[in-house]
Amino acid sequence: MNSNIKVIIPAYNEQDSIGNVIRDIPKIVDEIIVVSNNSTDKTEENAAKAGATVLTENRKGYGYACLKGMDYISKQEIKPEIVVFLDGDYSDYPEQLTELIAPIEQQDLDFVIGARVKELRETGAMTPQQIFGNWLATSLMKLFFNANFTDLGPFRAIKYNKLLALQMEDKTYGWTVEMQLKALKQKLTYVEIPMKYRNRIGVSKVSGTVKGSIFAGIKILGWIFKYSFK
Repeated sequence: MNSNIKVIIPAYNEQDSIGNVIRDIPKIVDEIIVVSNNSTDKTEENAAKAGATVLTENRKGYGYACLKGMDYISKQEIKPEIVVFLDGDYSDYPEQLTELIAPIEQQDLDFVIGARVKELRETGAMTPQQIFGNWLATSLMKLFFNANFTDLGPFRAIKYNKLLALQMEDKTYGWTVEMQLKALKQKLTYVEIPMKYRNRIGVSKVSGTVKGSIFAGIKILGWIFKYSFK
């Protein structure tokens, strides 16, 4: 199966890493869409130079950037079969995209998460609050929905038609957990693939600050409880 694949990369001030991310994405991808989320550095310039389509979303928020990328795809004549989401900080290994999409192409699954498993993670690549937040969120999803998720990893692939059916709406930190919860609710077929994960280039905009961590935690738990009692 030779799918049409689009990659959406939300990026806020990732001038030092974005070129590396784009360069390492396998050539099977049809289009790389970098959504600059109010960047004030050379993120846009460097992304364009590396061959990506560059969009700008001035409303700050991870979800806003992802929605902007989806809106752009929705206006294209030829729609992709698969959409991959990937961060712009070079903490994931973009070359593993072929492994990420394999369950969709070969087993016809709907949704794949790249799980940042401990054995493949560089020391310090995830903060203690990220590790705890992941554990708490996925434990609650297991409890309420009998889910098999272990991570809220940002490196993920989903069939485009299934992504549209999720009607994604979160504008900020809750984007990843919203996608996973809605995938469970709509009974999408899914799997996690263990992925390598390294220390990001630059400082994290969420887990790097106490405020960011707290807001992300509240947002994630809010989505879980909202769906648990629906």
